[in-house]
Amino acid sequence: MKVIGLTGGIGSGKSIISSLLSIMGIPVYIADTESKRLTESSPDIREKLKKRFGADLYVGDRLNKTLLASLIFENEANRNFVNSVIHPIVRIDFEEWKTKHSSFPLLATEAAILFESGFEDSVDVTITAAAPEELRIRRVELREGWPRTSIISRIQSQLSEEERIRRSDYVIYNDDKQALIPQVEKIVETISHST
Repeated sequence: MKVIGLTGGIGSGKSIISSLLSIMGIPVYIADTESKRLTESSPDIREKLKKRFGADLYVGDRLNKTLLASLIFENEANRNFVNSVIHPIVRIDFEEWKTKHSSFPLLATEAAILFESGFEDSVDVTITAAAPEELRIRRVELREGWPRTSIISRIQSQLSEEERIRRSDYVIYNDDKQALIPQVEKIVETISHST
C-alpha cells in the first residue's frame, strides 16, 4: 500500500483532483473535513480549546467556527496552539483510517497544510496542485464570495506555491490550459508501478 499526500494553496483545485482520485477507486482522506469533524467530536480537543479560549467556543456540542476563525486568523500564537491540539488527533484518526483501508494498493489524503503540519511524514509521495495566483483568486471569489483582500491575505498566510512545488514529488497544473485527467492518470500510473 502506498499513500499519496495531495496539497495546494486555496483555489488550486485540490478538491477536484481528490474527486478524480476517488473516481479512479482510490480512497481519499480529506484532512480539512476530518479535522472539523474531530474538533466537534473529540472531548480532548474540546476541553483544551475551551480551557484556552473559554466555554463560548462551543455552543452545546457545536463549535463556534466564526469565533475560532476570528481568534486564529491573524494571531499566530493562537493558530499554532490550535494546530498543536488538533493535528495529533487528526494524525491518529488518519492512521486508523489507513488501517481500515489497508486492502487498497493506493490511498490518498488531501491536506492544505501537508508540509506545515509535518503530515508529509505519514505519506509515501507528495503531489502539489498548482495554479496561477490570479486564477486562484478568481476561483475563490466565485466559490466563497470573499473580498479579494481576504483571499490575498489567506494566500500570503500559506506556504508559497514555489516552496510546495519544491518539496513535492509531483505537480499537477490546474491552470485551465492543461487537461487535469491525463496528468492525474499519468502520476497515478507512475506511483502504482514504482517500487
